[in-house]
Amino acid sequence: MKKSTPKVPIQNLEPAKFKCVFPVCGGICCKNGRPPITPAEDARIRKNLTQFLPHLRAKARAYVEKRGYLTKRKKEGHPTLGVVDGWCVFHNDGCVLHKVGAEHGDKFMFKPWHCVVFPLTKEKDGSWHMRQWGYEKEAWDLFCLNPNEDPTPARESLKDELEFVNELENGDERWRTRK
Repeated sequence: MKKSTPKVPIQNLEPAKFKCVFPVCGGICCKNGRPPITPAEDARIRKNLTQFLPHLRAKARAYVEKRGYLTKRKKEGHPTLGVVDGWCVFHNDGCVLHKVGAEHGDKFMFKPWHCVVFPLTKEKDGSWHMRQWGYEKEAWDLFCLNPNEDPTPARESLKDELEFVNELENGDERWRTRK
């Protein structure tokens, strides 16, 4: 039986509406996506890179093989994933890291935690909130962040992501040590 973890408070979760419509959107959250990559995430991606390369777009694969998948740009003190033609290097009709992880039985196993939890976000002060148009000066105008786009409560559509946040914040480090 899985142990119960305390629930992390997430601002704006109760009124928030969200429903991921991938593949209809084409994976637009990966457009110019530059998540920071922790050392553990980097090690996991690097160890499994040969599994991802055949799935990358041709230009992205050439970029990764020549320059690597990380940039010198820093966010939260960590390097960020590279972008080719406006898309994350691991985007190819969706997230390659997600797809390969799903083939292994765990869609989150290779993804950076920032990508796993989207559209939930952690602030510098440690608090969490649900991204929505008009809330906390949301910069992205993605239609999926429009609370009028779909009536699905975010607390229902994001059950896996909410469970991940709770594990992350309660010190359950299993996800960091996956393959």
